[in-house]
Amino acid sequence: MEISDIKGIYKEVFKTYDHPSLEEHVQKIMELDAYLPYSSTFFCITNTKDLTFEYISKNMTSCIGLNKDLFTTQGMRYFWSRMHPDDVELWLQALNELMNFTLTEIPLEDRSRMSYTWNYRIKNAADDYVNIIQNTTPIEFDANAKPIIGLAHYTVLDSRIKMEICASAKFLNENNEYETMYFNNFSQKLLSDVVSNRERDIIRLLVLNYSSKTIAEKLNISPNTVDTHRRNILKKLNISSTGELKGILKMNTSII
Repeated sequence: MEISDIKGIYKEVFKTYDHPSLEEHVQKIMELDAYLPYSSTFFCITNTKDLTFEYISKNMTSCIGLNKDLFTTQGMRYFWSRMHPDDVELWLQALNELMNFTLTEIPLEDRSRMSYTWNYRIKNAADDYVNIIQNTTPIEFDANAKPIIGLAHYTVLDSRIKMEICASAKFLNENNEYETMYFNNFSQKLLSDVVSNRERDIIRLLVLNYSSKTIAEKLNISPNTVDTHRRNILKKLNISSTGELKGILKMNTSII
């Protein structure tokens, strides 16, 4: 797929826009960035109307070896040009479905508490493809409450890790804990078809070694309901124990 084609499809997702004021956001993030240690994660402020990066953290170059000035001057078009060609169409599909889900399923007053995650591969300075897990939290919305400015974190993982293209949307609830509202595995839909969002939340907490009672308290459901979900999860995945479940997750992290 040509970069010009990507631009056209991408802009359809963000076709309504009222330009927000970013100065305060950018200034605060620049001040924070100066004190953050180097790591395998960098972050940007993304502008989906102008297809630009309003700010790029210092970690970007240490993570993928590229000069961040290229991203600043050439914007998202340059970023797309380095994406693995096999991932582009799945990435666009994920992006569109996340936006459609937000606009149709998430009330206006809740959209500022959403967080979105997806992944793809990108070519680094050595011309090797590395895995990128992108998590974006909206910080500005247009007149139709569509997210158009985001704070995006990019975690870089070794290319030898086999990752399927997945996307998820999570909501920060009143307990300041994220609930999975949407999940889709665009490379292989088996897990997303089999395991429900609520079951995925329970799996995540089981892996953290929480008891049924604690999980019930965190999810505001009864312990009996948790136990029912646990039995259904084991039955659906054809396994016999939580220990076996943890082993599966090591082989396929897309389930959570």
